[in-house]
Formats: sequence, structure tokens, C-alpha cells
Amino acid sequence: MGADLKQLLFIYALQNAVKHHSAPKSGTVIGTVLGRHPEFRSRAKEIAPLAEEVVAEVAAIPPAERRSRLDELAPELLQELFETRERPRELPPLKGAENGVVMRFAPNPSGPLHLGHARAAVLNDYYVQRYGGTYILRIEDTDPRRVDPDAYAMLLEDVGWLSLHVTDIVYQSDRLDTYYEYCTKLIEIGGAYVCTCDPERFRELKLAQKACPCRGQLVEENLDLWQRMLDGGFHEGGATVRVKTDLTHPDPAMRDFSAFRIVNVPIHPRVDATVYPLMNFSVAVDDHLLGITHVIRGKDHIANTRRQRYIFDYFGWMPPVYRHYGRMSISGVVLSTSGMREGIASGVYTGWDDIHLGTLRAIARRGIQAEAVRSAMVEIGIGETDISFSWENLYARNKAIVDPKANRYFFVPDPVEVAIGNAPRRVAQAALHPNDPSRGFRTLICEGTVILPRAELEGRGMVRLKDLFNVRIDWVDGRPVLTYAGDALEDARREKVPIIQWLPAGAKVPCVLRRQEGDQAGFCEPRVVEEVGNVVQFERIGFARIDAVSKGAVDAFFAHR
Repeated sequence: MGADLKQLLFIYALQNAVKHHSAPKSGTVIGTVLGRHPEFRSRAKEIAPLAEEVVAEVAAIPPAERRSRLDELAPELLQELFETRERPRELPPLKGAENGVVMRFAPNPSGPLHLGHARAAVLNDYYVQRYGGTYILRIEDTDPRRVDPDAYAMLLEDVGWLSLHVTDIVYQSDRLDTYYEYCTKLIEIGGAYVCTCDPERFRELKLAQKACPCRGQLVEENLDLWQRMLDGGFHEGGATVRVKTDLTHPDPAMRDFSAFRIVNVPIHPRVDATVYPLMNFSVAVDDHLLGITHVIRGKDHIANTRRQRYIFDYFGWMPPVYRHYGRMSISGVVLSTSGMREGIASGVYTGWDDIHLGTLRAIARRGIQAEAVRSAMVEIGIGETDISFSWENLYARNKAIVDPKANRYFFVPDPVEVAIGNAPRRVAQAALHPNDPSRGFRTLICEGTVILPRAELEGRGMVRLKDLFNVRIDWVDGRPVLTYAGDALEDARREKVPIIQWLPAGAKVPCVLRRQEGDQAGFCEPRVVEEVGNVVQFERIGFARIDAVSKGAVDAFFAHR
């Protein structure tokens, strides 16, 4: 019973360390054990010294290894931890949404979607599903300089992967005539004018809170200049339509901001035009004409919201209800579309799905499920506080999804082939999934020579080969000499030796496990070649998506532990 009690204390101390990312406290561990296992309360005096001992043992385990140890010893406690910590919450209600909503997700086709886009996309989708209504995918492609022709298809693919409930798709490049019409109306009511000033001169006047000479032109003059713009009478930069605002506004960016400009190069892939609306004009017009009721977007758009209100006010339109959430910093991946494109062109990245990038297709290639991304974004919510994106949160949610489905296999990194002295011929039956016997077993035959991970042997006197037997290790001239040391699992547990993965020397397949920090070469089980496109768990390594099999070799992408 003493050994059982100590093991129980060890497991809960480990769970506590994983939960709080710090060394556990003996008092907390004792309280947890006695609360969950009241049968040990009569042994309270005995528990205290045992708890001190196991807390020291857990504290000595490197933090990066604690989760995997808990997963090995008590996976149900690890899952319980995530279910408790990551329970989804309901987002706050939206004002005026009781009778349904019309919402939009409005990406620019400059590249595929990344994790930053996913937040807006999922949060809008959440409220459309909650209240019912219409969800518009509005592709904002009125800046030819930012349009990648290939991105149109990529955006639709990414939206499909996220399973957004899109009801309508709108391309702003199809609506140029509508924007021209409303620009004409805005000029006619005195809300805009055509500026032909040198851009630098206009900037100087704006900063000085002074009107440029064009601001006082008659409506007829502005309409003539506007028509000249549409007829190609100005070169790029020669004329700009500006919205009349408050020249004394404390934010210079609010003063007479641009609404239309001329772009001669590059040529737009979908339309033959040179006059294009800037974002604030086209967005305001579309939000009104498409009946958008609520807009959820980042705090970086607060200034745009203020600019767009000028246009709403000029036309007497009711603006949508706006919610601006805080910034979300995402470390560990590249998010800049221009940076990604340059890296792909130079060969630094293999493509838009390179695992060093933050695109949705990159994390999908690693085996992250769309459901996990959606769940993580809803949990982040629409709060105004700036936050850091938690990869651990995403991985925990993804594990809950893939763990029940992922078959288990051995992967041996940095492999070394060794003969085991006195080893009997054994047939190991390893479960494809420990919680689903109906899936069957993998058969691994040991005939004395095996493939082992080199790092697992260093400094060891004994190991246990999982689902097989124990092996004693002697070191002769710096080289490991392995000898069969019996079958008893209890012996391995008593000596606290690691249980390691292995492969028969005659039944192995080359495998490269691609990680963000670098590739890891090794061997895996032959049946892994049947798992292309699936997420598997390489035991004691982590979850990985099997990407491809080429010339008998497996290419896999690491997801997380």
C-alpha cells in the first residue's frame, strides 16, 4: 500500500506541476490526494514525508518533460486538466442582435489566411450561428498592389477548412460602378472634393491644419475633375478624391482622408480600371448596402471606424454596431504576408504551407484541426485587452480532438542498431490505440537485433523496450553493450527506468519528422505508410501528421506532444 500511495502522490504532484507550470507544493498535493481518496486519511502522518519526497522528484523533472510523463502514467488526469482549464465559455451578447444579424468577414486577397485572420473569421461566425442571420465573405480587392491572383482560390479553400457558415460571397472589384455612383453623390452633397495638389504639399497643409486650394472648388468643378479621373485624364498620383472632415481634428489621419486614387500599375487581374476606392470608402458603402448590422474587428481599426462614420453621417445612414477586440500577438511563426512571399520567392520557405509560417494551411499541414482553431478563438473572445496567443491552449484543444482518433506507432529518432545478448525471440503485440482494442494490434518481432534511439541509451544502466522486455546496458570503451534482463514490468518500475520505443532491425521504414526547430531523421513502423493524410501519435514523441510517402520513405510533420 505504501508504494501505491507514493505513486498516487507522485501522479497528482505531476498534474499540479503541469497545471501551474511550476514546482508543486506538498500541502496542495496532500489535499488533492486526501480529497479524492479519503481512504488514505487515516494515514495522514505517513503521507507528509512521502509527499515531500515526491515533490522533490517532480521538481527535478525538466518542465518540458512533465506533460509527457503525466500522459504516460495517468492520461485521464492530463485530459481532466485540459477539460477543466479549457472549458469553452459563452461570449458576451451583441447589442441589438435579438432579431438576427448580418455580419461579414472581409479579407484582402494578398495571400492565404493566417491565425490573425482566423480570430475575426471565427468570432463573426460564432455570432451568426448564435443569433441566426447572414454571413458575408467580402473579398476586399480594390488595391491592385495587394492582390495576388492565386489568393482568391486560397481564401475560399481556407474559409472552407475553417467551416465558416458563409451564405454570400461578394467581390469588391465587381462593385466599382457602385462606388463610383456613391462618390458622385458624395461630391454633389459637398462631402468630398477632387484634390490635384502635390501629395507632399497636401501633407504639409494637413499637418498645419490648413485647407488645400482644391478644398474650396465648386461642386461642378469637382464633378468635372472626377469625370476626368474616370476617363483616364490623370496619371497615377495626379488626382485624389478626399472626404471633407474637420481640419482641426487632433488626429491628422482624420483630416480630409483619401477616398479614391488612381493606380496604373499593376493591372488588376479581375477588372479593367485605373480608379479605385480606398478601404474606408468601399467598406462604408458596402456595410450600408449589404445591410451589415454588426462589425467585429481589432482595435487597430478604431481609426477606420471613425473615418467611416464621416461617410455614414454624410449620407444619413445608420452605422453598424462595432466591437473592437484587443491585439493578439502570435510568437513562433511568420505572419507578415510580404515577408512570407519574399521568403517563398527566395527559397527560405517551401511554400505557403511551410511550418514556420502562421498560415492556416501551414498549421493544418502539421495536423492541427480546424475545430481546435475555432475553439481557441472563441475562448480568446472579443475582450479589449491585448493578449498573447497561447500555443499550449491550441495544442491542448487539438489533442482532445486527435487523441481518440490517432493510431499509435513507434518512431525511433537518431537511430542506432544494436544486438541484445541472450535475447529470446519475441512477438510484441502493441495496441493501435490503448483505449480502443477493436482497432487491433501492431505486430513487432524481435529476433535479437533492434533499432533504438541513441539519446535514450546515454547514461543509462537499464531500459525497458515498450511492450517487450527489459534490457541491461553496460558501457565498454564508450559503446553500449545490451543484454536481455527479463520480462517483468515490475522490475523496470522498481528501478524507475524509462520505457522506450524500438523497432525490429528487419522491419523499419525511413522517416523524417519535420519540426519547426529542424528535421529529425529516423525510422518508423512499416504500417505508417498507410496513414498518409492522417494524424498519428509517435509514442513518447508526440502527434504528427503523415504528409507523404516517397520511394518508401515517410515524410511527417510534428504537431505537438
